[in-house]
Amino acid sequence: MRVTRETLIRLAKETAQTRSFENKDIIAAYLSGSLVGEGDPFLGGVTDIDLVFVMANKPQRTREIVKLTGDFHVDIHYRARAEYTPARDLRINPWLGPEIYAPMLLLEREKFFDFVQAAVRAGFEFNAPSLTLQRCRALLRASRKMWTELLSVESVGAAEVARYLNALYHAACAVTGLNGGPLAERRLLLDFPTRAEQADRPQMASALIGLLGGFALESGLPPEWLTQWRAAFESAASSSKADAYLNPARTNYYFKAFEAMHESGNSTAALWPLLNSWTQSALVLPAEQNKDWDAARSVLGFNDKDFEAKVGGLDQFLDEIEALLDEIALANGLDTSTSL
Repeated sequence: MRVTRETLIRLAKETAQTRSFENKDIIAAYLSGSLVGEGDPFLGGVTDIDLVFVMANKPQRTREIVKLTGDFHVDIHYRARAEYTPARDLRINPWLGPEIYAPMLLLEREKFFDFVQAAVRAGFEFNAPSLTLQRCRALLRASRKMWTELLSVESVGAAEVARYLNALYHAACAVTGLNGGPLAERRLLLDFPTRAEQADRPQMASALIGLLGGFALESGLPPEWLTQWRAAFESAASSSKADAYLNPARTNYYFKAFEAMHESGNSTAALWPLLNSWTQSALVLPAEQNKDWDAARSVLGFNDKDFEAKVGGLDQFLDEIEALLDEIALANGLDTSTSL
């Protein structure tokens, strides 16, 4: 079957209608992610359906993966209606704000969506420098907090690498948030250079690669890492410890994107999603199954010997972002006292 954007949007609508019929606690459903963006949603010929269900009460689970085919799946997020109140506060929420600003409404049982979106868009202020800076600073503060926790690390394992990567992702999104919302995992290194250029900080794209250890890969991503990643991801997905992120239905979502980037000659762009998802796999796998991950992260500088330098580099990156946000604030006559 030939799968198009329209095909997946139709499946999203059908899923929303079926689930809302079965579950009367669903008060609204909307589509977010790449399918509602302007660019090509497919990467390696594969994408997913990012579907959000707003629940009247606290949901029993927050995420569910529904397999459609070997290449496509529905990524469902369940959110309580309480998460959207007070609605005006969503304007400074760096995650929910951009999500609710321009999704595709699929259904609603009561007047939820119009009210919330109107509050987010009130006075066309959402993209004003004052609110944009508040969202970016929230991300920067979260990253700095995680960086502080990394200062006391004595031995580096999967948990420490995962915390570092999470801090780095928040930092990167503090830059991308100046001209849009957070970037999706698979597209972070593909689209970050453009966002950094828009922020008048093109050098940050190279810095991000360096903080991931990408400069150690002179010939690009080693092809064997793709096979090793797949073995680890599939093993982790079958573990009782795995959450929805590590779902076997998501294997080709990553793997075919990695292959496409490798074949295009830009294999380094796969470094972020590969390392992040491989590390998440390592968190649930026993030590004896993490030997390939251990070897790969050592090459990238995520070992006991080099980790302190990585954390120091992250510190400098955060300082540069703080200076950038302060510069924008001053240029727009805004207070910089809320900076870190």
